[in-house]
Amino acid sequence: QVHLVESGGGLVQAGGSRRLSCAASGRTFSSLDMAWFRQGPGKERRDREFVAAISRSGLTTYYADSVKGRFTISRDNAENTLYLQMSGLKPEDTARYYCAASTAALLENEHGDFGVYGYWGQGTQVTVSS
Repeated sequence: QVHLVESGGGLVQAGGSRRLSCAASGRTFSSLDMAWFRQGPGKERRDREFVAAISRSGLTTYYADSVKGRFTISRDNAENTLYLQMSGLKPEDTARYYCAASTAALLENEHGDFGVYGYWGQGTQVTVSS
C-alpha cells in the first residue's frame, strides 16, 4: 500500500507561483514512478488531466504541453516527497491537483496515462484568480 498526502494548494493570482507537495509512505519512495494530474471544475475522475511525471531516480521528467516551461516536477527520495513548482499561473490552471504513484516500472510512453497509476492522494485545490 502507498499512502499519498498532497498539500500546498490555495488561492493565487494569475501570474503568481505556488509549490505543491506530496508526502508518500508505505513503500520505498525511490521505487515509485510518480506524477501529478489535475481535475478541473465539473470534470469526472476519469477525465483527470496529466500534468507532469518523474522517473524513480528523478533524472527524467515529462510534462503536458499546457504546462511546459511553467511547471517543474521534482522529488526528494530522502524525504519521500514529490513536488510541483508552478509559476506563471493562469485561470485555466484552476483545478484539484492529485499526486499519483505507480509501483510498476513504467515505459516512457506510459507516464502520462491515468490508468497506470494505482495509488492516488486526496488532492489539493488550486484556484487562480484573474
